[in-house]
Amino acid sequence: MKRFLTLLFATLLLSAALCMSASASDFDAAAEDLSAIGMFRGTANGFELDRVPTRSEAAIMLVRLYGAEEDAKAAYASGEISHPFTDVSAFTSPYVAWLYTNGIANGTTATTFGSANPCSAKMYCAFLLRALGYQDGSDFQYADTLAFAQSKGFYEPLMFSGDFLRDDLAALTYQGLAADLKDGSTYLLDSLVKSGAIDAGAAMPMTEKIEAYRGMEDAMATMDETAVDLDIDMDMDMTMTTEGETIKTPSTSTGNMKILVDGSDVRLAYVMKTSVEGVSMDTSMWMKDGWMYLSMGDGEDTMNIKYPVADQLAALEGLGVVEVDAMDVSGLAMIDSLTAEKSGSDTVYTMVLSKNLGGLMGGISELLGQEADTSMDIGEIKAVLTVDRSGALKKMAMTFSASMTMSLPVEDGTTVPMSMDYDYDMTMTVNATGKSVKISFPDFSSFEEIDPAQLAA
Repeated sequence: MKRFLTLLFATLLLSAALCMSASASDFDAAAEDLSAIGMFRGTANGFELDRVPTRSEAAIMLVRLYGAEEDAKAAYASGEISHPFTDVSAFTSPYVAWLYTNGIANGTTATTFGSANPCSAKMYCAFLLRALGYQDGSDFQYADTLAFAQSKGFYEPLMFSGDFLRDDLAALTYQGLAADLKDGSTYLLDSLVKSGAIDAGAAMPMTEKIEAYRGMEDAMATMDETAVDLDIDMDMDMTMTTEGETIKTPSTSTGNMKILVDGSDVRLAYVMKTSVEGVSMDTSMWMKDGWMYLSMGDGEDTMNIKYPVADQLAALEGLGVVEVDAMDVSGLAMIDSLTAEKSGSDTVYTMVLSKNLGGLMGGISELLGQEADTSMDIGEIKAVLTVDRSGALKKMAMTFSASMTMSLPVEDGTTVPMSMDYDYDMTMTVNATGKSVKISFPDFSSFEEIDPAQLAA
């Protein structure tokens, strides 16, 4: 599913022309679901998703992931377990004592646990892997924790760029609960429900979503997702405000996009015709051999430019080399809700994705070095996927809203603030995937090379 979600995002990014950065990730829905099963709890200040988690907080979560919270409290109260650390609070002591006694977590020194130290993504992924039954030192080395977690299908680097926050901890926990146990018998949340550690009724909304997601994964398991040919139909309403003046503009667009991905060799052909109040604009983009080619014209004047993207593609390839050998649930925390229903021989999956795709936009923007003076926020995204009986994706429909702020340069050297709001309604029909997708390119000899930084101007 990870490769599919990447292509889905690429479709969204290119067809909507969102060449700007996004706001921070937001996994409120995941935190709420975890709170309902007693896995994630807030403080007097709420969930505090925007701060860094501590080792103490990670230790508490780990004991809950083992389904041992009540056992740890009882054993500590009776004196059966203990710990030697002087920096652990009375509240956290039962959890740390249980982990220490069972050899699951050690301190930073012989007498300190490092309770207030920040918990990193690597540290927490190691905790999750242990809860799934893997052991560092035998199944994986701690230095390779993130790559191993990615191979087990619950960690996606682009979702967790920047500082590791409680927001990210909630998302990772959610995806860890949906991941397969080492022995392959079931997934973690199901095992906790069956053992009685988590109430089945309270967990039902989560289990239903996880089951639907895993069913969607299974349905499309044999689909070749390294290439796709899409026809795109899109309606967009734009409202632009600058210097106190507001302009509303509706538009319609139709076109085609083909993507071929072979490691860092990405080939693209994107041809779109847009009509705005009776005026048509042709926009075409091609990617080949590490270069992006852009052509824009209104029937009278045409601009043809090119710029290199090889470095950015290499950076993306560096994040995607890990082969996933387990059920891939690495995009689950981006989904607020998911349902599946039959339509003849097809299965229709309806997803509501979290705003900004749960940090994926921010991760890609940060990786590609997007400028911070232009920002884009994407609101709730509804995506409907139609999959045939063979597991092939037939159609994607998406509706979403977005808002953008930027500084517009003017002739006197100053800038004027501008804000734009968009409403999109897109339908994408899948013509082909895999080896049957072919791309032909035009003659690029007339394209003028520019600095990508000039695009904003």
